[in-house]
Amino acid sequence: MATIGVIAGDGVGPEVVEQGLAVLADVSRLDGKTFDLVSFNLGGERYLKTGEILPESVIADLRKCDAIFLGAVGHPGVAPGILEKGILLKLRFDFHQYVNLRPVKLFPGVETPIRGKGPEEIDMVVVRENNEDLYVGAGGFTYKGTPEEVAIQTSINTRAGVERVIRYAFELARQRGKVKPFRGLSDADKAKGQIGLVTMVAKTNVLTFAHDLWMRTFTEVSADYPDIKTDYNHVDACCMRMVVSPEKYDVIVTTNMFGDIITDLGAVLQGGMGLAASGNLNPLKTAPSMFEPVHGSAPDIAGKGIANPIAALLSVAMLLDHVDAPKGASAIRKAIGTVLAAGKPRTPDLGGTAKTAEVGAAVRAALEKNA
Repeated sequence: MATIGVIAGDGVGPEVVEQGLAVLADVSRLDGKTFDLVSFNLGGERYLKTGEILPESVIADLRKCDAIFLGAVGHPGVAPGILEKGILLKLRFDFHQYVNLRPVKLFPGVETPIRGKGPEEIDMVVVRENNEDLYVGAGGFTYKGTPEEVAIQTSINTRAGVERVIRYAFELARQRGKVKPFRGLSDADKAKGQIGLVTMVAKTNVLTFAHDLWMRTFTEVSADYPDIKTDYNHVDACCMRMVVSPEKYDVIVTTNMFGDIITDLGAVLQGGMGLAASGNLNPLKTAPSMFEPVHGSAPDIAGKGIANPIAALLSVAMLLDHVDAPKGASAIRKAIGTVLAAGKPRTPDLGGTAKTAEVGAAVRAALEKNA
C-alpha cells in the first residue's frame, strides 16, 4: 500500500484533482497496489480563515506519505508569494525535493505553434534544480520604500546541490536511451556507443562564479557517462533553439531560475499549460515527492468546470512511476494519447467546448477499452 497525500488547493485545483483521483482508482489494480488517500486542507481559503499556511503538525503528517498529489496553489485574495513560498517552496525545501522534473512531450493530435514540428521532434525532459539558486531567499532590503532603496537577492549554489541534479540528469538520459536511443545522435556518436544527450543550460559568459561551478561539475560528472553525449547552451540560445529546433534536445539540466522559465516555454511547445505535468522529486525517497499540474489555480475559470484535467492526469502517471507502479502510469499515458488523437472531447484551452469531467470520463473510458 502507498499513502498519497492529497492537497486539492485553490481555484481549479479541486476540479482537476477529482479527475486525477478517479483515474488513480481505475489503474490501481494494474500494478497490484492499493492507495491510502489522505486529504490536507491547505491553500488560500484556510489562510484567509485561520491565518495558517502550513502548520508544523501538517508537515509532520505529510512526511509520513509516500507521495503528494497537489492541485494548485494561488488565491486572488492572498498577496502573491505568501502561499507559493509558504506551501510550495516550504515543501520542496523541507522534503529535499531537489529535482523538478518537467517532461515536454507533444502528443499526436495536439497542435504546436512550431510550424513543421510534430511528436517526433518534441520529446524532451527538463531537469531543473529545485532547492538552490535565487529561490533560497538570501537577501533583503535597505531603506525600503525610500528613493535610496536597495534590494538584494543572492543566488546560492553548492557543489553538492549542483552535482546531485546533474548526475540525476545523466541517469535519466541513460534510462531514456535504453528504451529508445535519442534520434538526434550522429553516426559517429552511435559508433561511440552513445545513446542519449544531456544539454546543460546556464549563462557562463556572465554569471562567472555560480555558473563556473555548474560548468566544472557538469564536465567532471560527464566523464562517468561515456554513453551519454553532452552539450552546452546559454539560456538565451536555448530559448531560441527550443522554438527553432526542439528535436535537438533530449535531457536538459539547468538552474532553478532558468528552469522555471524554459519549462513554461516547453509547455507551449507541447500544446499549452493544460498538458504540462511536473514532479518535485526526492530521488532518495527519504521524504515524499510531490506531483502537480503546472497551470496554477486559474482563478478566472475556477468553478466553471472547464479546466483541462490532462496535466493533472499526467502528474498522476508521474506519481505512479515514482511509487513503482509503471503499468498504471503507462496505461494512463496510453489512454490520454487515445483521447487526444481522437480530437475530442477537448476543453476550451485546446479549442473545444468540453467540460473537465467530460475529458476525465473519456480518459477513463479509454483506460477500460485499452484494458
